[in-house]
Amino acid sequence: QVHLVESGGGQVQAGGSLRLSCTASGIIFRLNVMGWYRQAPGNQRELVATITSGGSTNYADSVKGRFTISRDNAENAVYLQMNSLKPEDTADYYCNLKVSGTGYVYWGQGTQVTVSS
Repeated sequence: QVHLVESGGGQVQAGGSLRLSCTASGIIFRLNVMGWYRQAPGNQRELVATITSGGSTNYADSVKGRFTISRDNAENAVYLQMNSLKPEDTADYYCNLKVSGTGYVYWGQGTQVTVSS
């Protein structure tokens, strides 16, 4: 079993920055993809960014150039640096871990990000 714990959410004005962190504990398979998804009220959960255990990244078009995902394999942690935040970035942000080559997917409880105009 894998347990994901997020931190770093909060409230910020438009143009500001936040850094989200997520730490995984439990049985961590070496090959995995970690990422961040978000869900705004009334919307479906959507991809923000992912990063493989080898460091390859993928971003949603809406956050390219503003958000940066990174990870520390030794700490089983993934981070999301969010700059130039916009009100439309307001959502609950969820950490995600997919074990490569299997169907196992794990989610964190979520952390709220609110961007005011």
